[in-house]
Amino acid sequence: MDIRMNLARIVIQDTSDQQIIFLREAEGEREFPIVIGDAEALAIDRRLKGYKKARPMTHDLLADIIDRLGAELEKIVINDLKNHTFYAKLILRANGEVVEIDSRPSDAIALGVASETPIFVSEHVLREVCRS
Repeated sequence: MDIRMNLARIVIQDTSDQQIIFLREAEGEREFPIVIGDAEALAIDRRLKGYKKARPMTHDLLADIIDRLGAELEKIVINDLKNHTFYAKLILRANGEVVEIDSRPSDAIALGVASETPIFVSEHVLREVCRS
């Protein structure tokens, strides 16, 4: 089962090359961090704030490609955790068919945040990261 999550906050630290995003259960209390890189953190922050560059950045470009091909990013699913590394999938609908694409969670969120694409986390992942 997949649990709906919200991007609760993003922490960008100038003194580190590792940034943190926090996902929080939409209808619950569970929350957990994901460490991400500078570029992805800045892309998420920029897209959340609606900042546009003169030329499209990578996540903007990918969003435009998906749109121009007539596809839709339906949801993001963080579906696994192995050796402290999260795994995610982009779930797209193209020509009436569902297409799953492997992704890093940070890239998936950077892509989907501007269009308010729902984020889900598999229950087994949530249980593992939210152990007391």
